[in-house]
Amino acid sequence: MTARCSGCAEPVGVADRFCEACGHELAATRIALPHNDSGPTHPCDNCGGSRYDADGYCVGCGQLRAAPDRFAADLGAVAVVTDRGISHARNEDSVAAIVLEGATVIAVCDGVSTSEDPQAASGAAARAGVEASRGALAEGMSADEAAMAGLAAAAQAVRETAGPDGQAPSCTYVGAIVRGDGDAVQITVANVGDSRAYWLQTGPDHAGNAPSQRLSVDDSWAQALVDAGAMDEQAAMNDPRAHTLIRWLGADSGPTPWSDTCVRTLRTAGPGLLLLCSDGLWNYQPDAAALAAMAAAPTPLLGAHELVEFAIRSGGSDNITVALAPVPWFTEPGEVQ
Repeated sequence: MTARCSGCAEPVGVADRFCEACGHELAATRIALPHNDSGPTHPCDNCGGSRYDADGYCVGCGQLRAAPDRFAADLGAVAVVTDRGISHARNEDSVAAIVLEGATVIAVCDGVSTSEDPQAASGAAARAGVEASRGALAEGMSADEAAMAGLAAAAQAVRETAGPDGQAPSCTYVGAIVRGDGDAVQITVANVGDSRAYWLQTGPDHAGNAPSQRLSVDDSWAQALVDAGAMDEQAAMNDPRAHTLIRWLGADSGPTPWSDTCVRTLRTAGPGLLLLCSDGLWNYQPDAAALAAMAAAPTPLLGAHELVEFAIRSGGSDNITVALAPVPWFTEPGEVQ
């Protein structure tokens, strides 16, 4: 199927951001976080200077500018917040989102800290995943096919981060596509590792609104124990090997480092929220209903901040990334912080 501009119906390339015929923006809004701080320049912690070169080094003393602890963005159809947490020296999570006409594509990735340059893997995976899913949707693929296209592109992007001396950056991945489906919304998720997707019911309980639930299945030792019937989930999470990953995206991974059942779909009328998050959040609260209660704020951005603050109050032992997409959704972009 040929992709066409929604403004003038002329053919467009799947990688195009603007229609060459009429100038219409083909993707309404994009965000990828963390990014280089483009806001006001803060004084250098070492010498007090306020001028930095293009790579972020102080021109007075050469010290690298400290990265902000938190980034946030409100795209209307999705709000995202990522925070360094308390214990980690840097943020190795990444989140990316694209708001299209009639669909939203999101990816959250968590760098595997035991690998080298994990933030390189998470950043590459999140960006490649959402772009590939967007392109697949533009070609007329189904949401399932687009989610898999995003996952495959993310895996390839991570493989390309391999260093010359055998460094193998690695990360987890959870991606989602939210799109209208008649009088309801279809949510399709794909994951590798233990970053999670949840549906959070925040409105009245009626036949068209699915109850709060986890949508993804972890690729972890704890989940393997549960699947084998050896332990229930609570006991498995207390096992010292609970967070050991059995699948992930790595620079040294094969072409298909995911399970055969990594894609899942939920259809719901809402109201509610799609939550994508790294384990920096769900380690402290894995229950979908409890997360729904915390996220039910006046706006998705406030809800995302509340979930991150909860994780920090609970210990903040890991990086924390949250993406909240409201259902039904709206598409007026807000602020980037």
